[in-house]
Amino acid sequence: MLDPESLYLVQSGALDNERLHHLPLVISLHHPQDAGGTAGLLGDVLLKELQHASIVEFDADRLHDYRARRPRIKYVQDHFEDPVMPQLKLYAVEDRLEKPFLLLTGTEPDLQWQRFVQGVVGIAEQLEVSVALIVSGFPMPVPHTRALPVTAHGSRKDLLRGISGWKPVAEMSGSASSLLEVALTDAGIGTAGFGVNVPQYLAEAELPQAALLAMEHLSMAVKLSLPTDQLIDAADAALTQINEQVEANPEVGAMINRLEESYDFNMKNVESSMLTLAEREEGKLPDRDELGAVIEDYLARMDDEGGSATSRELDS
Repeated sequence: MLDPESLYLVQSGALDNERLHHLPLVISLHHPQDAGGTAGLLGDVLLKELQHASIVEFDADRLHDYRARRPRIKYVQDHFEDPVMPQLKLYAVEDRLEKPFLLLTGTEPDLQWQRFVQGVVGIAEQLEVSVALIVSGFPMPVPHTRALPVTAHGSRKDLLRGISGWKPVAEMSGSASSLLEVALTDAGIGTAGFGVNVPQYLAEAELPQAALLAMEHLSMAVKLSLPTDQLIDAADAALTQINEQVEANPEVGAMINRLEESYDFNMKNVESSMLTLAEREEGKLPDRDELGAVIEDYLARMDDEGGSATSRELDS
């Protein structure tokens, strides 16, 4: 593998600056499969609302496939202007209370993922990152009329506890963010990821609700004061627009009703299992001796009633 350090430029002295060491790192990369535009919108809002400075810039010409994802550009009457070129940078950011953190955001690389991942890990090790927090959006069969679930993942179990009641095992297409989680964990850096479950029928639209929920989880995980006002207003406006479109289309409304029924049923089972786990942790469930007594009592009652079908067959 070629030297990962050739993929990026560092601001002079940035990696040696003690004030940038031992900070949390937020990873928020946007790409076409970023459901609801969750990670991309979150990164844009943080940069727009908070004080920041670029400390590392990755080489977009090496990492971006321009033919697969062409830059946007305006045509105004008789000329082109304002091309939007891909960027991927690491920023030093201050929250609303001037608490610093690191933010890796921009366009997910199309190429050289392994070099990119190793480059990020090397930077994180030099800066002695305290924890890496990863934001993403997944398309899921959930209704927009219910609280969006969040799939929590990573090595920092203390930051994930109580968020995800459903813990599936699945094989899926990877992302640069998921590879970063694996590599950072292997390097001994704690990770916590928050994958917002975005309604499938809204996955290709920008959904501020998803970015808002991800921002709230970031705030809780590392005690950051992040700007939510813009996202709250945008989420209210988006919800109004979505509901208007649903009311105008009975077929879509019927589909959402079915999703609501499935969601409510599944959430009831999840809440029940989480309650059982909580009771077990609190010592409210029977211990081994109590369970043994219950089983012995059950077997005794079966004998009094003539035994089970199986025992009667064996006796005969």
